[in-house]
Order: sequence, then structure tokens, then C-alpha cells
Amino acid sequence: MIELLAPAGNFSKLKTAVYFGADAVYLGGKDFSLRAQSDNFTEEEIEEAVGFAHGKNVKIYVTVNIFAKNSDFSETEKYFKFLESAGVDAALITDAGLIAQCKKVAPRLKIHLSTQANTLNKYAVKFWAEQGVERVVLARELSLSEIREISDFCPETQLEAFVHGAMCISYSGRCLLSNYLNGRDANRGECVQACRWKYELKEYGKDGELYPIEEDGRGTYFLNSKDLNMIEHLGEMVSAGVSSFKIEGRMKSEYYLATVVNAYRRAIDDFLKNGDNYDKNKYYYELLKTNHRAFTTAYAFGENSETLNYENSQSSGERVFAAVVTEGYANGYFTVEMRNRFKKGDRLEVLSPSENFNKTFIAEKMTDEEGNEISDAKIVQQKIRIYSDLPLRVGDILRK
Repeated sequence: MIELLAPAGNFSKLKTAVYFGADAVYLGGKDFSLRAQSDNFTEEEIEEAVGFAHGKNVKIYVTVNIFAKNSDFSETEKYFKFLESAGVDAALITDAGLIAQCKKVAPRLKIHLSTQANTLNKYAVKFWAEQGVERVVLARELSLSEIREISDFCPETQLEAFVHGAMCISYSGRCLLSNYLNGRDANRGECVQACRWKYELKEYGKDGELYPIEEDGRGTYFLNSKDLNMIEHLGEMVSAGVSSFKIEGRMKSEYYLATVVNAYRRAIDDFLKNGDNYDKNKYYYELLKTNHRAFTTAYAFGENSETLNYENSQSSGERVFAAVVTEGYANGYFTVEMRNRFKKGDRLEVLSPSENFNKTFIAEKMTDEEGNEISDAKIVQQKIRIYSDLPLRVGDILRK
């Protein structure tokens, strides 16, 4: 069994992840999560999310992965009790004290060890399993051969690993750049991604002068990581003993989430049917259609110095998110919500978990909600009725 685990920064993204095929979704509450800049979920929304996901046979994991201080524990006690009562499938925890507290006050709540714990060896995995941890989210710095050794040593412990998304230059996120430069604590969920900024490196010479190290006058992005992409290596991941394939990106767009989840869902299903003969190139190309930095397999096949993108910190993608379908067929038209400008005559491509995936049609007939014909969709989030001979479904995305 391969679990496809997707991120959700808010309820809309949760629905997107579920619609495009996630088996489980991880999300954060308003507190105790390492994505303070994401929308995140209130307690009422967490309860609603559990009900929605369980109704679709999808699991919900909630992050409680801050590096806790003494002052946090009175509130986390109440929070763990709430998560247990809400029916959350597991809590993602980093701190040993929080793990002990969770076991004591919410004994039915399963515990997954967060990647922030930097678990790099089989003895650590065994230790955490002995503390009641059901699953360990392994550090990104492990090779597949090292993961295989861990799996052989701890066969009863579930292993989760990242397969796609942004990476941190520090050991699984333990970084102080944000703290030092902005006073924002990355280990409390407030990272400003200072590693993506442009820097100039200067060296002290023997005479005490400073010598700038330049790159075409633009500076050098020597702290900027590439994006992880393992879609061509699903078989190796399974052989290594990874049972949960995790996608990074609670702060990414709905379009990014839909594209990546859809690609991995289709790739996993193809792999389960055809083994290593699955169409790797097709799914890799699909991932090029959303914003991304240069791809890397990072440490999967051993020490790798090609994880940094020195040239720039910008992302690129081959398609633009044009609209999302919000209402189904009515008198030949579908209602969509505009996200990026498109015009009459544009060819639109469908991103869908259905058979319409990658099919295209020409936007020949468009009206506003009142039925007035329009030729240019240029108002963000405007509701537009568009004609299509394809049986579009609510949640499908149109791109160009």
C-alpha cells in the first residue's frame, strides 16, 4: 500500500487535494504548526475537515511540530485532547516533551514523528517506535539505501518520506537565518525564506580588504535549494520501504497542489498496475506545467552537491492557471471562477482526475453571470459561464 500524502494550507486546498487523489492530507492549526504564514485551520475547521475527509475515505494528520518551550505545554495539553476528540488520524510532532504529553493526555491519538526531528538512522527510528511513535517522517538527507537499512531494522514502523517540493538548505528545516535577519523564528513557524534572497559573498584577504565574489553583477544565490522531484523513482522508493509519499507545499497555490497531486496519483496508479514500466516521462512533463525551481533527486542516490540553484531563486512553469470549475453543466455551459486572464478563442487545457485530463477545447462562447456575452475574462475571481463540449466537473481546473 502506497499512501499519497498531500498538504493543505486552508480548507479550499484540502478539497483540491482530496479531489485530485490524495489518500491523506496534513494540515496545521492556528498554533503549534511550522507554517504560521499559511491560512491554517481553526478548531472548528479541523472538525469539519475530519468529517469531510473521512467521508471521502481520506485521513487527516495535524502538525504540532514546533520546538516547544515551557510556556507552550498548558495549551498543547488542551490541543491534543481536542485533536483526539475531533477524530484526527494522527498528530505530527517533533518535540520529545510534546510526544510524552500527547501519550498521556490523548492516548488514542496516533503519533507521527515530524521530519524536524532529523531522524537519520535505524537506532533512532527504533527508539522512537519504543516511545509509541507509529510513523517516522525521515529526514530529507537520507539516501534510499540508508532508508532500506532502516526499514529492514524496523519493519513494524511506518516510514514516510518527501517525494516532491521545496527543500531547506538546513537539516530538515533547523535554520536560524530567518531569526538572525528578520527576528522571525523558523522553528516556530515564521520562516521568511531568507535563503531565497540574493546575496553577495565577500572574503577577507591577507591585506584586510574585502573582495566581492560576483556572478554577472547579479549576485549569487548560493543558499537557494532546488525542488525535490522523485516521480521517476517510485519503484526505488517502494523498494526502500517507504510507505507514505509526502508532497511539500502547504503555502503553495491550489493550481500547484492540483497539478502535483494529480501527477503523483496517476503515476502511483500506473506503477501499481505496470511496475517500473509506468510512463515516467509523461508524469515528469506534467510537473513542468506548474511553477517550480530546477528539479533534483537530492540525497536519494547518495551525497549530491547538485541540490543548490546558484543562478536564481525564481520558479517557472509551462502553463497558467486560468480558471476553476465551480458549477456543473447547465444549458450547455459550465460556471468557472477566473484566476488568470484568458480570452475568447484561447485554447484551454483541462486538469482533472477524470478522463478529461489534458483534453483541450476552444473558449468560443463566454458570458457573465447575467448572460451578457464577453470576449475577455480579466477580472480575478469573476464568475464566468463558458461553453464546452467536454463533461467538465466541479473542481476541474482550466489552464492555458
